Amino acid sequence: MGKMETSKKRVDDSRLSRKNEDMPRLSPEEKDALVHRYHPDYKDEAYAEIRIGANKGERTVHEVARLLEGESPFFEKSVPLSPTHQVDVLIVGGGGAGATAALAAKAAGASVLMSTKLRLGDSNTVMAEGGMQVAVAPEDSPVRHFVDSLKGGQMANDRTLLRTLVEEGPSVAKWLIDIGVLFDREGDGNLSLRAGGGSSLPRLLRCKDYTGLELMRVLKDCVLNEEINVLEFSPVLELLTDGEGTCTGAILKNLDTGKLIVVQAKTVILATGGIGRLHIQGFPTSNHYGATGDALSMSYRAGAVLTLQDTFQYHPTGSVFPEAMAGLLVTEAIRSAGAHLLNIHGERFVYELETRDAVASAVIRECQEGRGVETPAGRKGVWLDMPLVDLMNGEGTLKNRFPNMVRQFSRYEINIQKEPVLIYPTLHYQNGGVKINVDCESSIKNLFVAGEASGGIHGRNRLMGNSLLDIVVYGKRSGNAASRRAEEAAHGKLTLDHLKIFHEARKAAGVMSETISPLLFPDYVNKN
Repeated sequence: MGKMETSKKRVDDSRLSRKNEDMPRLSPEEKDALVHRYHPDYKDEAYAEIRIGANKGERTVHEVARLLEGESPFFEKSVPLSPTHQVDVLIVGGGGAGATAALAAKAAGASVLMSTKLRLGDSNTVMAEGGMQVAVAPEDSPVRHFVDSLKGGQMANDRTLLRTLVEEGPSVAKWLIDIGVLFDREGDGNLSLRAGGGSSLPRLLRCKDYTGLELMRVLKDCVLNEEINVLEFSPVLELLTDGEGTCTGAILKNLDTGKLIVVQAKTVILATGGIGRLHIQGFPTSNHYGATGDALSMSYRAGAVLTLQDTFQYHPTGSVFPEAMAGLLVTEAIRSAGAHLLNIHGERFVYELETRDAVASAVIRECQEGRGVETPAGRKGVWLDMPLVDLMNGEGTLKNRFPNMVRQFSRYEINIQKEPVLIYPTLHYQNGGVKINVDCESSIKNLFVAGEASGGIHGRNRLMGNSLLDIVVYGKRSGNAASRRAEEAAHGKLTLDHLKIFHEARKAAGVMSETISPLLFPDYVNKN
């Protein structure tokens, strides 16, 4: 019997005895020491100083720095800027934030155009499994939700943005229910609430383990029913400005024909999502194929200020075996339901519902210090004992509450109702992004940013379930604010003048990189 099977047997043999075992919580001092020693955010060699732009002198990871300092695909090229489309609001991105923004702007009477890199709905939103945090229980309150999120974010959250998020949570949850989202309910008809890591009370609304998919299903149907104009497979390659600091539109590319599309817009909303497909520090990712940080490079080149661009979330439980599933998210809700984390010796090593940064750091520690389990492909991981969920909650719990997980692993002949799985942290979320105000406007006039592309709401570590809340609360706010601005604004001049300023800054700083940004898609070609 190999080491992996021997270790798995230890997990199986100890399951019954661990059923009611208590695991002590980390003290604030222990948690701080653990995160600072093992979390990837504190790996100095992974970071570079930003040499140009609004955040010059600050740090971010090498992968993001290269994109921020990268040259535009249109620099020193003659591009006809006669508009193909002229609208009030251009929305870039077709995930949850973009769809919500489009619905809000259309309801406010604005003319709306959506541009998506892939298909409408093809986004990180559909991959969100665990639920959406909302303070709706009688014993709960937005204040408690605020405090939990602030603690989880290492006290680095923008207080105004966070307060708005939690206060508007109940109303947007009602709106989602009204438009058709089918949240799980208890036998008495009340909404079913579950616990999440770092939360003092259960407040996760969910749709089994495909909550994001259900939200996106309903939002997509609403966009189509409202007959909002959507250009699929048409990513934005560059923003347009009037030459005086105001955003006036964007240049898109039709991926099917290769032709450029010029959009003149009174306001632009960037809702392009995160950066997982940059595979920061070589981590696998839970993100969809198009998550390459497009909003960061384009808005930064135009002069936008970023915030918390040095911090990223590595979800503690990404699959590492079988190899074809590397990086696939294993929802935190399974740990909330009782699954244990165990090292090669079959020993628990952390309370499973600590905040994500702490749990991820603990998993990395076990693997770095020789207590991880090696897969046939050479990856390291620890066990997530999923069968314990049925043992603690009754047979059939996994199948009923986590059908997506059961189905995904069954494709590789792994029965999570009977055997544990190997996990390791997966690059999951962009904690920082473009700095916004409470109406989602960036430091560039008429340029709004919503969802994961924005920064400040979640501090240095996002709590489970706050991302789905974020995309709806701030998707609506961005759509409303952009449409209000469009009522009083005129269509501005279309120029690429900001590229000249950016190029001169590159030249003065001695930036010789040949990187062209945005990246659009990850490069998986083996060049060896």
